[in-house]
This record gives sequence, C-alpha cells and structure tokens, in this order.
Amino acid sequence: MPEAENRSGNEIGQNESSSGQNENRVLRKAAFAGGCFWCMEHAFDQVQGVLSVTPGYTGGHMENPTYEDVASGQTGHAEAVLVVYDPRQVDYEKLLDVFWRNIDPTTTDRQFCDVGNQYRTAVFYFDDQQRRLAMESRDRLQKTGNLRGPVATGIVPAGRFYPAEDYHQQYYRKNPALYDAYRAQCGRDERLRELWGDKAGAK
Repeated sequence: MPEAENRSGNEIGQNESSSGQNENRVLRKAAFAGGCFWCMEHAFDQVQGVLSVTPGYTGGHMENPTYEDVASGQTGHAEAVLVVYDPRQVDYEKLLDVFWRNIDPTTTDRQFCDVGNQYRTAVFYFDDQQRRLAMESRDRLQKTGNLRGPVATGIVPAGRFYPAEDYHQQYYRKNPALYDAYRAQCGRDERLRELWGDKAGAK
C-alpha cells in the first residue's frame, strides 16, 4: 500500500483496496526507546492494529548513524522503534501500556544487562496529544507506588528516525534461538516479572 505525504506530526495517509474500492484511511505513528530494539519490536509486533514496527536510532546528533556508531555511546541516539498503527484498531494509550510493561522505567541509561545512554528509555512524541497522554500515563504509573524508585523514562519530542540495518529488522523472527538466549542471559523476562507480575510484557 503506497504511503502518502505526512499530513501532520503523526498522520500517514494510505490508500487501501477493499472489494475493488479505494478507501482512504489515516494511520498514525509512535516512537519508543526501551533498551534492546529487538525486544521492543517483538512486543509491539504482537499488538492488533499495529501495522509495522521498525527498529532504529533516534534522539542523537549524528546523521545516518550505524549500529557501531550508536553502540559507542557517543552519538546521543537511543535504540528505538517506530510504530505505525491504525487508530481505528488500537489507540495510543494501549501502546503506552505495552511500552511500560516491557521496560524497567526506574533505571537511567540502561535496561537490564545493556548499559549506556543508547539503552535509555523514552517516549518520543509527535504532537501535543501524544505528549499529554504520555505524561498522564507516566504520572499514573508513579502514583501507584508499585515501583521501587521514580520513573526515569524521558518524554521528549520526536526527531529524525534512522532505520537500523537490515539484519536488525525482525531479528526475533529470523534468529529465534539467539534472540531467546539473549533475553534469558540478559535477565529481561525475570526483571519484567518482578516489576509487573502477570502483566509483564512479551516473552
């Protein structure tokens, strides 16, 4: 389906064919950093109404960074995912809920075994509504008192997003054994269960 011009900060126009008819629909985009982007891609891929999830890099100062550049911790980028979704099927609040349940929001410049500012957590908002909803969601999370420490996740304006190299795309599908071993060795699922119990994110 061809993508049309970006209409506002987070709207994407698409034409879809249904029973021989062309129907215009508006999709939206969201961006999140939650440590390893393989794991965040896996989490959002499972959400009905999410049409694509692209691992990549955002929030830094270098143009066209490579994985090696970002991994050095010197570019300012975070590993992140760009999510395109159909708001008729899933709303932004649901995406925020999926995001929180797949991260440890109490740590700064790290997630699980991955350490460095490239593994920080953040919500990158594309418009004022996303900013408001993200802040409200973060505040509710903090007020529950269930976390052992303040929420360290940033809520910041979205900037340019650079898709990661092809071998990072759909990594969890293409390399399931290596992906599962990474999650286990990193302690990701164990920590998510400690934080969220039966509401913990994707395994």
